[in-house]
Amino acid sequence: MTTLTFHVEPGGALRGRLRVPGDKSISHRAIMLGSLAEGVTTITGFLEGEDCLATLNAFRAMGVRIDGPEQGSVVVHGVGLHGLTAPTGPLDMGNSGTSIRLMSGLLAGQAFDTVLTGDASLTRRPMRRVTEPLTNMGARIEATETGSAPLHLHGGQRLTGIDYPLPMASAQVKSCVLLAGLYAEGVTRVTEPAPTRDHTERMLEGFGYPVQREGNHTVSMTGGGRLQGTVIDVPSDISSAAFFLVGASIAPGSDLLLEHVGVNPTRTGVIDILRLMGADIEVLNPRLAGGEPVADLRVRSALLHGIAIPEELVPLAIDEFPALFIAAACAEGMTVLTGAEELRVKESDRIQVMADGLIALGVAAGPTADGMVIQGRGTLAGGTIASHGDHRIAMSFAMAALRAGGPVTIHDCANVNTSFPGFVTLARNTGLTLVESAG
Repeated sequence: MTTLTFHVEPGGALRGRLRVPGDKSISHRAIMLGSLAEGVTTITGFLEGEDCLATLNAFRAMGVRIDGPEQGSVVVHGVGLHGLTAPTGPLDMGNSGTSIRLMSGLLAGQAFDTVLTGDASLTRRPMRRVTEPLTNMGARIEATETGSAPLHLHGGQRLTGIDYPLPMASAQVKSCVLLAGLYAEGVTRVTEPAPTRDHTERMLEGFGYPVQREGNHTVSMTGGGRLQGTVIDVPSDISSAAFFLVGASIAPGSDLLLEHVGVNPTRTGVIDILRLMGADIEVLNPRLAGGEPVADLRVRSALLHGIAIPEELVPLAIDEFPALFIAAACAEGMTVLTGAEELRVKESDRIQVMADGLIALGVAAGPTADGMVIQGRGTLAGGTIASHGDHRIAMSFAMAALRAGGPVTIHDCANVNTSFPGFVTLARNTGLTLVESAG
């Protein structure tokens, strides 16, 4: 596999306006529900990264006609809830945890067997969190001895709705159970300990499927309904915008406008946390796009200060913490994160890998079981970073160079294309001095 290294010169500012690619979470779900719907679903703003393409190709392998993607436009010719056909081989989810966990739910109710697999990173990630509730619903799933992929799902099982209290806040597990609930007899109800992103619930309703919400923590649905094809405009991904929100906040002289960003309230923890640290972020022109709230975000450089990050915001910013750790390193004073043990089982152990990288740049960073303690020092040293193939680690340390005293070199960056195709071009166009080298 080709390796890629980022070389980033120190200093600079981020200025101008840009639109980051479409939201990954929404892109995945649009392909999944569009395939299971009756009629045609037209998608614009689709994220053409490797993760979402893995989902798209899986449905093509199960007999769904999908036109595109072409410049973010996709047309899905839905086959209905029971119209999928058996693939000829295993479905490769690549590096995508969202794909494998959500697909487990909707494939548990099919009439045919399927095998879900992925790359070396994905096959190390924990899957019992989805196989256990699915088994409780009546699914038959075989995993490795450690509970990881490949997952062999046996078709022809009768699923029954369950009342499932999530052991941890996880939108992927919630979505997996709800998607299985499409095929289950009776009511499927999920209660989460803290609110997580609600794209699945919103999109089910967008496809005409009734979903009931009970307070802020419980959602339920009844199996046996139908999905109707629709039109979806995918907003820009706030997880991708987060790197630029942090970069513009920490680099003196920055003034950046991020356009058409999804600001679903279950995803805006990164904005709330940065504002608590003193960031200057304006939410402009709020509006709706396909049932999802979007807005333009203007961010200008500001003096940040360390904080104790409120635990209730952690599930609302779980994917953005690598970038937020860079903000904390450039802030004055101590930042403390707790309640984020989920970060240890992402594409990498993001707590340990980020701590190692920050220490390499001269920052006092202490990893804990469920978070980190960072003593901000305002500026960073140059240095060399091992990203461990984790796209968010790579992009976060690219932004760190804006406040570094010397060049920052980041190894193993090829996976940036899994979530953010075009990152290097956008970063250069707004002021980052970044050069790629292969090998």
